[in-house]
Amino acid sequence: MAQDRSTWIGCSLGGLLVALLALQSMPQGSEGANILGVFTSHSPSHLIIHMSIMKTLAEKGHNVTVVSSMPPKVTHKSIKHIVVPMSAEDEKILNDGMSGMVKEKPSIWNTMKSIFSSLALLIDKQVDVLEDPRFQELYLNKGNKFDVVFVGFFFNTYQVALGARFNCPVIISWSGPPMMMVNEVLGNPELSSVPQMQIAVAAGQPMNFKQRVQNFASTLGFNALNFFLTHKYNGFYNRLWGNDKSMPTFEVAKRNVSLAFCNSHAISEGPIRPNVPGVVEIGGIQIKNKPDPLPEDIKEFLDKGKHGAILFSLGSNLKGEHIQPQVIETIFKGLSSVKQQVIWKWEDTKNTPGKSPNILYKKWLPQDDILAHPKIKLFITHAGKGGVAEAQYHGVPMLALPVFADQPGNADKLAESGYGLQLPLASLELDEFKAAIKEVIENPKFAEKLKVFSQLYRDRPLTAQESVVYWTEYVIRYHGAAHMQSPLVHMGFVASHNLDIYVIAVLVLYILFLINKIVWKFVWRKLCGKSNKAAQKKKVKKQ
Repeated sequence: MAQDRSTWIGCSLGGLLVALLALQSMPQGSEGANILGVFTSHSPSHLIIHMSIMKTLAEKGHNVTVVSSMPPKVTHKSIKHIVVPMSAEDEKILNDGMSGMVKEKPSIWNTMKSIFSSLALLIDKQVDVLEDPRFQELYLNKGNKFDVVFVGFFFNTYQVALGARFNCPVIISWSGPPMMMVNEVLGNPELSSVPQMQIAVAAGQPMNFKQRVQNFASTLGFNALNFFLTHKYNGFYNRLWGNDKSMPTFEVAKRNVSLAFCNSHAISEGPIRPNVPGVVEIGGIQIKNKPDPLPEDIKEFLDKGKHGAILFSLGSNLKGEHIQPQVIETIFKGLSSVKQQVIWKWEDTKNTPGKSPNILYKKWLPQDDILAHPKIKLFITHAGKGGVAEAQYHGVPMLALPVFADQPGNADKLAESGYGLQLPLASLELDEFKAAIKEVIENPKFAEKLKVFSQLYRDRPLTAQESVVYWTEYVIRYHGAAHMQSPLVHMGFVASHNLDIYVIAVLVLYILFLINKIVWKFVWRKLCGKSNKAAQKKKVKKQ
């Protein structure tokens, strides 16, 4: 009996030892990982998306450090934050550029023109953040060790080299759906059937001929822009790391991106397209599963609205000072005449467009929490990606006043899909503004369409937050997850487009054509020779 007992104990200890060895051989976990976020874009709306990712990871118990060019509106008590702000002079140049865009008709061409002119500042000044001593201390201090670095993507592809700089995997955070510059570093194929961001096509619908022509022209434009920017990126890369022998070349650095989190959800929003495993959609990451309680003044203002309420916000980049005074006056007259309560995002609450008992001005708004309130009947928006997603999630119809970048495309798409209407901000007329407000609020078709969309948008195997946690920890566990990288990243332009095969095929066909020509010439001569001989024989016989 004692011998049996000792044998059992020995077997148990042996089994336990085997189990411990097996656990040790498994990929290491990522509990309490050290995560760095570098977000150099000067767009508050972009930072909200990036910081929502960081907040999700911090809530999961990871150690998060963030470097950004502005203070965040979304954060977590455990996040260490380093802010490297833009100078006052540069802020003024940026504001002047925004004012110029508001006065022009919104289009992708005007957006590109702005990128090449005053808004080039948004691109050029990002490199200053990486040259700041507060940032450089993070890698010069050998005591700092990061398991993954996040790069906020916005015309700054050279920053993917931060993975090599910190000797860890790099993940991209992008505030929109997959697009050309994101696809390039992930090896995500560019397809002619997928519309560019400004081409409005309802989810699941193919482009018509006119849209395909526009998409083709837009793709050429983006390729030209990418060519120009690549030249700038090489300059920035050499400026930052050109003399560092430990750093790879820019081309090599671009091939080492593990993952991209994109703020989109193709199943509900479209366009439907194939994505490589390294593209993970987290549309609505900034939307809370349960809204936070509203500030008391906003809550009281909304609760006393017998006819519901309207939220009016043109986003975080566009300020009241950028808009022409006559347009502001038109907006005020329109909103002050409605029976609904109106919450208006306005930066200078001491100098407002006018006073009306139904209007509450606020410098900053908890937009997602307000849109979740049952009294909200209409969202008047610039059609930025984040705000549109929040309104769609909560089923709130929209009136879009787009200005630049992806906003015109977003506005076209929401109008095309039946989620609201759109009007031109620069030439806004009072009567059409009031008519559009009345139509969107009183016609139930908009809310009904959004109810269906909201159900599709929410129905996912993992929430956006769960996807962020799972895939970030996956990349950390597998040290960059190189096994799921698309081979397209390593193929180059010629190989990825089969240009070498086409050239060989043309050469082979040409050689076959020459051979065929020689053979037929030879056969023709033989045949002609035989016929000539036969004719001569006949001629001789006749003689």
